[in-house]
Amino acid sequence: MLGLNSGNKFPQVPEGFVLLRNESVSIRKVNRLLSRCNQDTHQPKKLELALSSSDFYLTLLQKINENLVGFVRVTSDKGLNANLCDLVAEPGDKQEEYISIVVFKAIEIIRRELPGCSISVAAPLISLKALKTNGFLLDPNGIKTMGFRF
Repeated sequence: MLGLNSGNKFPQVPEGFVLLRNESVSIRKVNRLLSRCNQDTHQPKKLELALSSSDFYLTLLQKINENLVGFVRVTSDKGLNANLCDLVAEPGDKQEEYISIVVFKAIEIIRRELPGCSISVAAPLISLKALKTNGFLLDPNGIKTMGFRF
């Protein structure tokens, strides 16, 4: 859940990188990044379906070699809830920065296009600091979530 008083400024996309919305992305690259982050990978057809069924997804790429370094997929019921799924970033010393960039941009889009939706996220432990910086609360009011593996 996102606190309403999260007034953080958009973290700058580093020079030599580009943040894209709904641009064609290699399923193989997404699964490779998920795997490098010790997250579950998805069958290619199911991941394609998930991307096409999502409200939007963001990719953070290195311009020079189009290496995928950050990714998040957003789903919503368009009324009450928006969910950040498959949030990952390239492991290493810049991982937290990459996560902050995709999370902040996703929040900005949700607030503009899906106003009133509460925002939830299922994310790896490495992303907790970046999520807290962007106003997320861990299990607010004791609320626990459930997930469905596709």
